[in-house]
Amino acid sequence: MLQFYNCCTMVNLHGWRYGMFVGCLVGFISATVYPIIIYPMMNIDTYKKIQAENRKNIKQEEIQPGNMKVWSDPFGRKS
Repeated sequence: MLQFYNCCTMVNLHGWRYGMFVGCLVGFISATVYPIIIYPMMNIDTYKKIQAENRKNIKQEEIQPGNMKVWSDPFGRKS
């Protein structure tokens, strides 16, 4: 019976190797999340300006499907 252990052995992480593994994992997740979630939340004004410029020539009443009412704030005051 042939057994191959050379390419299939599991490496046990102990001490500083485990710390490096966890640190790299946390760093990778942080580096991935920052530009997607954290940066836009910290710079809201920039994204509001971009959104206003992109939507300046769009009349929402004309493109609303099915003669539906344009969205309004459900928690705002009733007029």
